[in-house]
Amino acid sequence: MTRPERLGPALASATGDDRWTSFEAHLIAGGKSNLTFEITSEAGSLVLRRPPSGNLLPSAHDMFREARVQRALTSTDVPVAPVLLLDPDGDLLGVPSYVMSKVEGHVIREALPADFATTADERVGLGHTMVDTLVTLHAIDPAAVGLQDFGRPEGFVARQIRRWGGQWDKSKTHDVPELTRLGALLTERLPSTQRTSIVHGDYKIDNCILDVDDPTRIAALLDWEMSTLGDPMTDLGMMLFYWREADQDQHALIPTVTDQPGFPTRQHLAERYAAATGVTLDEIDYYRAFANFKFAIIVQGVSARAAAGSMAGQDFGNLDPLVLECARAGLDLLKG
Repeated sequence: MTRPERLGPALASATGDDRWTSFEAHLIAGGKSNLTFEITSEAGSLVLRRPPSGNLLPSAHDMFREARVQRALTSTDVPVAPVLLLDPDGDLLGVPSYVMSKVEGHVIREALPADFATTADERVGLGHTMVDTLVTLHAIDPAAVGLQDFGRPEGFVARQIRRWGGQWDKSKTHDVPELTRLGALLTERLPSTQRTSIVHGDYKIDNCILDVDDPTRIAALLDWEMSTLGDPMTDLGMMLFYWREADQDQHALIPTVTDQPGFPTRQHLAERYAAATGVTLDEIDYYRAFANFKFAIIVQGVSARAAAGSMAGQDFGNLDPLVLECARAGLDLLKG
């Protein structure tokens, strides 16, 4: 972070607390796209989000988009962190950024905290709250919260395939024929859209802050940079992709605990979502395959940014095998 002489007074003004004029900042581990910092002072703790350094892919890392949707959802039953300060033009840090309240709770990555979600009932309940929060998000009328112009639902999935394919072309270091084939099959087999809604875009357990005492309650849903209006089944497919089961390999970029005994299966979660929303699951393998396609390209982008030194020193190792694994898994789902 840079320019504390600008950010400090802005924080003091936004919070009404002069103790924010002087602060310290440190990178919060786990951010693979936008960078997340905890900033602390005598007044407490806040969280700042900003893009990585270096050249950015077009349309990526949109700070205004993240802050806008969080502000819009503050009045709904979707739990979000209040946004306190937004700098879309980069006047404070030299890049766009925003600051939000720090929500206390657990962010689950490689391991469960001690004495947290220890029983099968709690683990099933955690899975259920993941589904139920997604159902709540997808039930919101965008116009009712001022997000009627937040995206273009028509042709959403086809446009997403083109967009992510373009991101691949800009960040790849070598050809991966399996990924090219997967993109082509996804384009050929586009399903009919059952409904449209606000979509999160990267819905997974480690983008949630879980209540410190209650694993069946989400205190805040984070990382809204890919949110838009579109096909909510893409969110369900993404959640199922990240919900790893016992027979799957583990990877640094897919931290998980859901492969442990007691957590519900992907099928169980999908059926709960369908029962609550009335959608059919006839095309769920398509949406899971799309999640593999999208994540493979996200992984390649992370790899490219890390290699360029734009990830605040984070090093994720050789990610080429994970890109290939996701492409092959997507093809298997489409029987391609």
